[in-house]
Amino acid sequence: MKKIFASVLLVLIPMIVFTQSLSSFELSEEWLTKIEKIVPDGKGLKVKKNILIFSLHTGYNHWTIPHTEAVMKLIAEKSNDFNVTVSKDISVFDKKNIKKFDAIILNNNCSNRERRDLLWDALKSDRNLSEKQRLKKAEKLENNLLNHIKKGNGVMIMHGGIVMQNNSLAFGEMAGGSFDFHPAQQNIHVKLVDPNHPLVKSFDPTGFVHFDEPYFFKNEYLNYNFRPLLYLDLDEIKMKRERPKDKIKYLSWIKKYGAGRVFYSSPSHNAQSMEDPKLLSFFLNGLYYVVGAIECDDSPMSKSE
Repeated sequence: MKKIFASVLLVLIPMIVFTQSLSSFELSEEWLTKIEKIVPDGKGLKVKKNILIFSLHTGYNHWTIPHTEAVMKLIAEKSNDFNVTVSKDISVFDKKNIKKFDAIILNNNCSNRERRDLLWDALKSDRNLSEKQRLKKAEKLENNLLNHIKKGNGVMIMHGGIVMQNNSLAFGEMAGGSFDFHPAQQNIHVKLVDPNHPLVKSFDPTGFVHFDEPYFFKNEYLNYNFRPLLYLDLDEIKMKRERPKDKIKYLSWIKKYGAGRVFYSSPSHNAQSMEDPKLLSFFLNGLYYVVGAIECDDSPMSKSE
């Protein structure tokens, strides 16, 4: 009987390790003070840029939403280069409101599975709208966002923010892809596509290891119409589903969208990762990129790369 128990235990231990998650914790002033000490210095722009941090979710609730909002606000304000507005109100995408912002940070805006359309979800509470009117208004707000970026502004998409309008091919074209699925959280060796690229200069050339859920993507992602920054080797990832054929999975990229700029970062799902000053520098570099303060190679990669 002891031998049987020991055999079962040997099987279960790897499963427990594989499926574990990092513990969530409440956002606190004590934690933010710790983060503030490692936030990088700013560049000293001649004119401050206006940014919006949009943190509404209607689907999966990432526990790090308030942490990500607070950290990005801290990074932006401590740099002394940005004026920050935070909101969970979709009226920020009205034409008269969105034009105030040089860049928008989409913070883990996961939409409901019903339609994968966060704007449509948010309009559910407006009983004065018919279903046809709700669809039309949601589409108008999405178009306002896309057109705003296309005209020369920027968007920084953090982790689940890519799921905001996940069934919209137009939104996916802007973002660089649509969310497909993710394996369980685990240690990931995140590698640099080009260690000499200015946006990843804070990392060691060999990359870094952190605990996360690795996002995989579909639709526009498969056109590789972006300049990748971070990736993982699929062979190093533990997963239960059938493995995709492409062995390299990109986790972060930048791209032009019309005259605008897009930065996407899958890292990080856990607030603990934000205790890494190298990752904070990466986020600040991404913010400078989307407001046009960093010139770098953002040309699309070829499918053969």
